[in-house]
Amino acid sequence: MASKKILVVEDEPDIRKLVHYNLTQERFKVLEAEDGEKALKTVQREKPDLVVLDLMLPGLSGLEVCRNLREREETARIPILMLTAKAGEADRVVGLEMGADDYLTKPFSPRELVARVKAILRRTEMQSASLVAEVYEKGSLRINFSTYEVSVKEKAVKLTLKEFELLRFLVQNPNRVLSRDQLLDRVWGGEVFVDPRTVDVHIRRLRKAIEKNDRKPQWVLTVRGVGYKFDEKALEK
Repeated sequence: MASKKILVVEDEPDIRKLVHYNLTQERFKVLEAEDGEKALKTVQREKPDLVVLDLMLPGLSGLEVCRNLREREETARIPILMLTAKAGEADRVVGLEMGADDYLTKPFSPRELVARVKAILRRTEMQSASLVAEVYEKGSLRINFSTYEVSVKEKAVKLTLKEFELLRFLVQNPNRVLSRDQLLDRVWGGEVFVDPRTVDVHIRRLRKAIEKNDRKPQWVLTVRGVGYKFDEKALEK
């Protein structure tokens, strides 16, 4: 991990310096940006392995930066750890809905931040290493596990890394009811403390991407009080 590049996007110099110091202590190569515009330019130029992104930035907000990264094919799968001074649930949910992989609320422990960064990178590496040249194709759904490409009725669908891994785990366990804890453990990893609501947010985004009507899903079903399941038979309808 020592060669991994981390982009820290933070407008407060003291916090930026603190994060920079603690990450360089772990031998990460740290890049910095004090606003959203510079962050996007740095991402395009440097292609970092992970972005630590503050929510409240001057000009282009952290949410706008996150949305921009997720909308572009070449940056859609860069992991994002979002920082926010707001502790309200709504702010955390909005960040996750925009595509953030994880979040920390200020003030935060530098040790926890480093641990989160390592955990995200470790999961990303494991997910990449476990991919094989395999294609899932049934009905109108096609998934290429080696290229991360997904299409519905031959139309390409853009998914974030977390959405893709969530879909992959669901289709590889068809018709099996999976609890939120199982999905958290498989997709997010047991070492990171994330709220079970994170699963609900990503399921909602996944449905919007692949379902004909996300309000009346046919493929990714809710099993009330338990979790979710992928109805493979519905693909043939």
